This record gives sequence, structure tokens and C-alpha cells, in this order.
Amino acid sequence: METGEILLKHGLITRDQLDELRLDAATAARPDLAAVERGFAEEEGVLRALGAETGVEMVDLDHTEVNAELLAAFPHRMIHRHALFPVERRNGTMVVATCDPFDVYPLDELSAELGLAIEPVLAPRRKIAERIKATLGVGSETVGGLVALKQAEDGVELLEEIDADGAELADGAHEASVVRLVNEILLEAIETRASDVHIESQAAGIRIRYRIDGMLVGQPTPPEMNHFRAAIVSRLKIMAHLNIAEKRLPQDGRIKLRVHGREVDVRMSVIPMLHGEGIVMRLLDKGRMNFSLQALGMGDRSYEKFSELIRAPHGIVLVTGPTGSGKTTTLYSALTEIRSETTKIITAEDPVEYQLPGINQIQVHSKIGLTFAASLRSILRHDPDVVLVGEIRDHETAENAIQASLTGHMVFSTLHTNDAPSAYTRLVDMGIEPFLVASTIEAVMAQRLVRRLCQDCRQPYEPKQEDLPADFPWDDYKAGGGLLYQPMGCRKCREIGFAGRQGIFELCATTDAVRQLAHDRASSWEIRTAALKDGMRTLRQDAWEKVLLGITTVDEVLRVTKGDRI
Repeated sequence: METGEILLKHGLITRDQLDELRLDAATAARPDLAAVERGFAEEEGVLRALGAETGVEMVDLDHTEVNAELLAAFPHRMIHRHALFPVERRNGTMVVATCDPFDVYPLDELSAELGLAIEPVLAPRRKIAERIKATLGVGSETVGGLVALKQAEDGVELLEEIDADGAELADGAHEASVVRLVNEILLEAIETRASDVHIESQAAGIRIRYRIDGMLVGQPTPPEMNHFRAAIVSRLKIMAHLNIAEKRLPQDGRIKLRVHGREVDVRMSVIPMLHGEGIVMRLLDKGRMNFSLQALGMGDRSYEKFSELIRAPHGIVLVTGPTGSGKTTTLYSALTEIRSETTKIITAEDPVEYQLPGINQIQVHSKIGLTFAASLRSILRHDPDVVLVGEIRDHETAENAIQASLTGHMVFSTLHTNDAPSAYTRLVDMGIEPFLVASTIEAVMAQRLVRRLCQDCRQPYEPKQEDLPADFPWDDYKAGGGLLYQPMGCRKCREIGFAGRQGIFELCATTDAVRQLAHDRASSWEIRTAALKDGMRTLRQDAWEKVLLGITTVDEVLRVTKGDRI
């Protein structure tokens, strides 16, 4: 039976869709492949249908143990070239996963080379690719090709360390493979939604880790990749327009990429370490960003109050938290919400992470004197309505921000404090007069990011009270009659159990009581107590609400927040 008729028989496509596939000469030969490519059917369903008709079983590679000895004896070129993967060996027969039951020539070639009978089983191409990366490592195909070239040169070193005079890294033939290897590392990071790529040089060799949803995840790498460590570093330096001969000083650079039609901005930092240079790349995937306050995860009450505050005619709104807590995303979302034809918005940032249409953005250059303070002074002569200062780092920047708000401007900025009430005392510690802090700060928002549970595989459970922290809202949990959830792991979340992150927020509005305490140089603890009386919800309380809603887990809350004093 023709493959299109098989899909029709199993209800995977309609007759009209099959006719459409047959009319296209480019896809008429294999309607099953075309149906997947056009999105008419899922690959897994197609393989099940083909397997049912051909008598070939499906296999779940996620729950299949890898036999290291079997993998070592298996020709790796067959793995990469034909997407074949060894599953097990049974009495002279090798079970091999394939994504195409009709591509029999590679199986015959494999049988002749191994001297074994081959029994094919079916698995989606994506799952085979994931298993290849998990077992052989990122860029294993390219590394294999480089090793083959190296061995063919009869002991000649393929890639040399770069001398101080900036000698060539390697000849052109080898450079192309190194380029492909680096591209594979970056592509894998982007596909896994990584925010950062860490390439570390250690005594044992190179180590690659991706930061996914705030957590570092080690990536398997083939041992042969250690031979090309210098080439990888040099290639990345070239991409970032850095000096490849300089290995003694830190360097910073930027790479612009286009991946699957999306622009990806890469900020790269190179620092000399004990065993070689270490590289960290921050990936800014512009195509995936959604600057919307409602998408950040604020509760209705916090969203309504914050939306009101950012539309004030003048004053300062601060967002606080550690590096990587989403402060810039919150501020960009606020600017996006209030931007209009009648409002002039100017920002001073270091660096400008995302370009926002309708907003005038300045890149700070401290080395040439364009600091936050200097740019802020110039911005005020540019007739703005709203000003964003990337970060208040010193007394001069804080003083200029205060003056901007006093002269009728709305100012947004960030500050590094652990909670919202501490921002008032932090500004006083910087040398700002308390009466100025009290009269200009309209609100402080502290925030963190917690990982979101994968909604496809989260599992409900009933906790015991003794297993929960003392400040867990047990009464609210019992009153709601709901369940808590824990991560399990599935294909959609890559067996992690989490998919994406969610903000938790602590909004401290400057009420009369808070304003008076700030004026009187009160401690952050006193300001915190007054804010709580006026209705402020702490980070911990907001996080517990996310747990009760099934958005995140108890362990995530404990990882990200400190307990409230009871």
C-alpha cells in the first residue's frame, strides 16, 4: 500500500490533503514525509501507522538504556549520516532505531560491516537526534570529521595554539569544520532556550554548560573535542571581533546571528583562567521576547497598582533584584505599556539589550566618559517625558535621577537590593538626603524568577504539613481544597519537568507611613513592617501563591527566596 493511503487509512490525513500532496511533484514520491513537513500529521503518529503496516515496532528511546560497548562498536558515520542508533543486541541480531522504515540500504550496509543481522525499530528523527547528542555529545559529528582529518595527516597537529604574533589558526580546509562545530554549539543552545553558554577550560579538558531557566545544565561532549579547544575559543573571538592573539587580558565582544529567521544577539565575555580562557555568552533571542506586564506573572492586584504607578506624571519607580532576575524585562514591559505618540521616552543602558520601536535608547560607554550620570544630564536637555536609567550605581547617578524626578520627569531604574524596602536605605547610604528619597520614590518593585512547571507532565500530590516550611500558608492550602504539584519530565520539557520561568514580585508603594520613615532615616526593617501593614505582599508570599496555583513547586520557592520572619 502506498504511504499516503496508509496515512489516510489510519485517519492521519484527509483525502483532500492526500490529493494536495500528490499534485506536488516534489512530494508525490513520499507523501508520508511531506505530510510531516507540511504539518498535516505528527511524525510519531506517521511512524506508528507505517510500523503497523510493515510490522516494524516503535521504540521509546527516552526509556531505553544505552549500551556503551554496543555504541563503541557501532560505526559512528552511520549514526550521523543515516540517523541510525543501536538499541540492543540479541543472539547475533542487532536492534537498530531508524526514522525511515523504507530506507533499507544503510541497514544492509550496516549488516555487512558488522556481520550481524539487523532488526529495525522505529523512532522519531527528533528523538534519535536527542539521543545522539546526549550520548556522543554536542558537535560529535563535526568532531568526528575533524579527528578523521587529523589522523589522515600522519601525526601533524590539526589546530595549533595561537602565538603572540597572531599566527593563523589553521588552514582553510580545517577552519570550515571548526566553524560548523561552533555553530552547532550555538544552535543547540538556542534550541534548548538557554540564556547563557559557558565554555570552560579545565585540567580534564573542555566543559560546556547551558543555563536553561536559570539553572546550569552540563552538556555531554566527545573527548576528542579537547583537541580543538583553542580553535573553538579563537573562532568565537573572531566572530566577536576580538583580538585572538591576546590571551592574558579579559575581553568583551558581541556577535549578531540570524537563526531560523530570528535575530539572536550574543554578548561574549572572555577571561583568562588557570587552564586556558573561559567564555560565557549571553544569548538574547529577540524573536522570543514578549514585553508585556501581564505576561510577567504579576497578580491582578500588583498589576493594577504597578500600572497606575508607571503612569504617574513624575517620580521614581525602582526595580530591584540580583543579576538575571528579570529587572530589565519588567522595565521594558513598563515602557512598552506607556509608550505613545504623545510621550517622549529616552533610555540610558549598559548594554542596550533589546531595541524597542518608538523608544530612544542610548548605549553607555564608560571608557569615553558617557556614564549613566553623564548621559542622564544630557537626556534632560532632550525634552523627555519618561527616562529609564539602566542602573543606579553611584551617588552621582542617584542624584541626577532625583533631580530629574523633581523637575517633572518620570524616572525608571534598577538597584541591587535583596528586597523592596531596602532600596530606601540604600539610596540614603549612597549620600542622598532622606527628604529627597522620601519625596521622589513612588514605589520599589523587588522580583525574582522561579521555574514554571511543565503543564503537560506535572503530577499532583498531597504534602504533609511537617514536610513544609513553617511559613507555608497551610490554612489557604486546606481552604482551597487543591493539590500541590511536582515535576515529572516529558518530551515537551526535555525530561526536566519545568518549561520557562515566572516572575514573583514584591511591590512596595511609598505610602505616607513609608515616606515618613524614609524621611526619618528609619531602618529597612521598620520600613518593611510599615509596608506590610499597608498591604505589601512579600516575595515569599507571592511565591507561595504561585505554588498554590500549580505554577511552581515548593522546592523552587525555597531555592529562590528567604523565609519571612514569623
